[in-house]
Amino acid sequence: MSYQLWYWDGIPGRGEFVRLALEAGGIAYRDCAREPGTEASGLVADMTAPRPHPPFAPPYLVAGDLTIAQTANILLFLGERHGLAPADLAGRLWVNQIQLTIADMVAEAHDVHHPIASELYYEEQKTEALRRAEHFRGQRMPKFLGYFERVLADRGWITDSGRWTYADLSLYHVVDGLLYAFPKRMSTLARAFPQVMSLHERVSKLPELQAYLSSGRRLPWGDGIFRHYQELDGN
Repeated sequence: MSYQLWYWDGIPGRGEFVRLALEAGGIAYRDCAREPGTEASGLVADMTAPRPHPPFAPPYLVAGDLTIAQTANILLFLGERHGLAPADLAGRLWVNQIQLTIADMVAEAHDVHHPIASELYYEEQKTEALRRAEHFRGQRMPKFLGYFERVLADRGWITDSGRWTYADLSLYHVVDGLLYAFPKRMSTLARAFPQVMSLHERVSKLPELQAYLSSGRRLPWGDGIFRHYQELDGN
């Protein structure tokens, strides 16, 4: 089966977590909103089309008669069906737990530059963003990264199977986004979280991802969840 992935074109966003799993797993899919001739209106039309279980927002995955939305939910499905997570229930729930924790961090990273409302421009909430960024850098980044450091311990991956899961790919993507958005802060924190940084490097070198990471299909950072504003960064 070739899946249909729907997410906004032009930004990595939450859709990138799904892309990484699909690419690393060698799973056939169509990145529908990025196909030639497709505009944002096409995504909206598909998303709002009548279906038994409509998505609230992208990303969502169409798999035959199924429409699966929410990043962690999509990855839970792909992990079980394609061996991107442990085979046992406890292991699948554990990897999903990590993915949900990553989702919490992603939401907080987004709210650094849009602390009041997503509909407002950054410049319209800059004062609040400066305060939010200081708290995120000083308190939340160390707390989340410290948790992931403990999870990784000395085993290298999130599970003790000796192999990556979709949550390892997602943690790589989060760290990559933090390195882009907060380079000064991450240069300080990297020394305190060597296991996290080691995972980031190992995933970047996975043979299963090399073709994708070096292709034009891997969207660069810019607008989206992780944004770099010099005034929001600091040691």
